[in-house]
Amino acid sequence: MAVQIPRGTQDILPGTSEKWQYVENRMRDLCRAFNYSEIRTPIFEQTELFQRSVGDTTDIVQKEMYTFEDKGGRSMTLRPEGTASVVRSYVENKRFGLPDQPDKLYYIGPMFRYERPQSGRMRQFVQFGVEAIGSDDPSIDAEVIALAMELYSSLGLKGLKLVINSLGDKESRENHKQALISHFKPSIDEFCSDCQERLEKNPLRILDCKKDKDHPLMETAPSILDYLNEDSRRYFEKVQAFLSQMDISFEIDPGLVRGLDYYNNTAFEIMIEGEGFGAITTLTGGGRYNGLTEELGGPEAPGIGFALSIERLLMALSAQNVELPVEKGLDCYVVTMGEKAETEAVSILWDLRRKGLRVEKDYMQKKIKAQFKAADRMNAAYTVVIGEDELQSGEVSIKKMSDGSQEKTAIADLAAYLTDKTGRE
Repeated sequence: MAVQIPRGTQDILPGTSEKWQYVENRMRDLCRAFNYSEIRTPIFEQTELFQRSVGDTTDIVQKEMYTFEDKGGRSMTLRPEGTASVVRSYVENKRFGLPDQPDKLYYIGPMFRYERPQSGRMRQFVQFGVEAIGSDDPSIDAEVIALAMELYSSLGLKGLKLVINSLGDKESRENHKQALISHFKPSIDEFCSDCQERLEKNPLRILDCKKDKDHPLMETAPSILDYLNEDSRRYFEKVQAFLSQMDISFEIDPGLVRGLDYYNNTAFEIMIEGEGFGAITTLTGGGRYNGLTEELGGPEAPGIGFALSIERLLMALSAQNVELPVEKGLDCYVVTMGEKAETEAVSILWDLRRKGLRVEKDYMQKKIKAQFKAADRMNAAYTVVIGEDELQSGEVSIKKMSDGSQEKTAIADLAAYLTDKTGRE
């Protein structure tokens, strides 16, 4: 029996990988403009990292992690999300001691969650994430949100909707927690087992439950906005003011809680509505996580960030029929005639490729006609025929495939000619 790809994973093949490269390059360019630097962390970490940061009551930790015991008997987990690893690295490498704070970082890499595979939700998926650690200035919250919005809009997506909320500081959250416990406790036996377990530990997670989302008590649950103290309220108002200053529209949703325990104060999601999605679909989410560095053994260093699935981003682009300006085709296809030409073509291609040109030749001993057909299939901008006569004269004819026009140039000048015509540098 043939070996098949594991369930919930995918092969990203040529023709599709170029789209991945384009959006990843756009992410890197945008992060450069916002002065965020790339960080690369291990694909697996100690299980304790995610238990302490993501939270024992979350679905991720309870149900979805790929956890294994290594040969030393240590519990290891394939990373299910990126923030915990970035903050662990920030603490371990003492980046809190750098003179320029906040430490502005981004990552692109695979994450792993054991869940039922479905459209836009894989067991191995690729996340792009941004983290700004070391500042509790509300303007950095607005900056992180603006970066996420600009990524989507710059790629051509329409119908974007930004939803924000405040989860409050520690005092506000504790007061809200007690109100939620009082609200749900009399009828908690009507809720799923997960919600019953979370009631005392983290009742805010009940609001994020997918099984009980239609329960009547969900509609009447106390709003966090009614429990914000003055500091939290003022902070949230400043975030809103900065977003408005950048002409970024938003809606406030008191029910937005996010799924991870480390969030507090600002929380946000970016959604999209349009053909191919039906209902509004969440593209990304994030928020502030003051206290996470201390939980992982570091000093006080408040942070904020977001993460998005590149798979879901590409789905959104496809659903809206957005054509990415992915570079396709060859600059030149070198057609060879005769054994000597085939031999000389190796050094000619080597020279052209070293000049940054995308070129190809035949490796299957095809006839001339078949080579030209291959040039057409590969969408070559130009073709060059090299045979005995061309090698003796040192001159070749270059055919422009779009209109069939031809010009001559010396073989020695071929790279310069193609570089000029294709705009390569």
